[in-house]
Amino acid sequence: MNDHLPSFYPGQPMGDWINSFYRVHGVEAHPFNFHSHHEYEIYFFHSGDCRYLINNRIYDLQPGDIILLDGMTLHKPNPQPGSTYIRSMIHFSPIWLQELLVILGTPNLLDPFQKLNNCLLRTGYDEAGICVDEGLKRISGLIANQEAELQQKGKKSNTSEAEIKLELVQLLVKIYKMSHKELAQHSNKRTEKEHHAEGIASWINDHYTEKVSLDRLANEMNLSKYYASHVFKEVTGFTVMEYVMGCRFNQVKYLLEMEPDQTLGEISQATGFESIAHFSRFFKGKSGVTPSQYRKNRLNIGIS
Repeated sequence: MNDHLPSFYPGQPMGDWINSFYRVHGVEAHPFNFHSHHEYEIYFFHSGDCRYLINNRIYDLQPGDIILLDGMTLHKPNPQPGSTYIRSMIHFSPIWLQELLVILGTPNLLDPFQKLNNCLLRTGYDEAGICVDEGLKRISGLIANQEAELQQKGKKSNTSEAEIKLELVQLLVKIYKMSHKELAQHSNKRTEKEHHAEGIASWINDHYTEKVSLDRLANEMNLSKYYASHVFKEVTGFTVMEYVMGCRFNQVKYLLEMEPDQTLGEISQATGFESIAHFSRFFKGKSGVTPSQYRKNRLNIGIS
């Protein structure tokens, strides 16, 4: 099954508020995109051979692993070719749940996404892991039923969204309890290659707004150009410059939305682009819209 899913997956959407994808199989020939999004994400790893990069951290995944993502931190799976890569995901907007969480008196249910810095919960498919897996399956089923109802009748029932919200809240309660266990967050043992790849990613995060070259990186990291280039590609699945441009792209999106008074020229310069023309071409190629249109779209969402 060939269902590579880039930054937004053609799964089972419910407006812009929640998307769910249960037990997605397979790896495409094209690499997975280094991406970010505004929604929180629950990622569940079922099987395969996969490393997961979150900003400058690299995890070797084990079946039953759960990753809680704030969305805006750059992240990317790197499954190995030939492995049976199976994962489930839910993307959801915290805004969609705010009113319900206030009514329930549980606004802290989102703390794991806001305070744990994109953490990994290692369940080993224990009882808690199985419970999360089943919750993901139920939510995916409810969303699929709602979409089928919309296609057949042209409208959704009054109760379907409430069912999905309540199921998601129950899942978040389970995850909240798991995240507070002493051993919930797992610290991986690093190989030498992984250590160097993380060091390279950290260096790029500190310098991507500057003029970056492989020569400079290798010199300042005290590594050979060949080794730095190849070890980063081997561990993360993408090149040094792909990572640099991913960091720049993520920061551009942030500035376009959060700094509405900054001009495109100022944003281009602040994020390390050589020219505003290169900045505009790159951004449209990655996002499908111009920087100005992206800013307009995001600010309109904030107003509505």
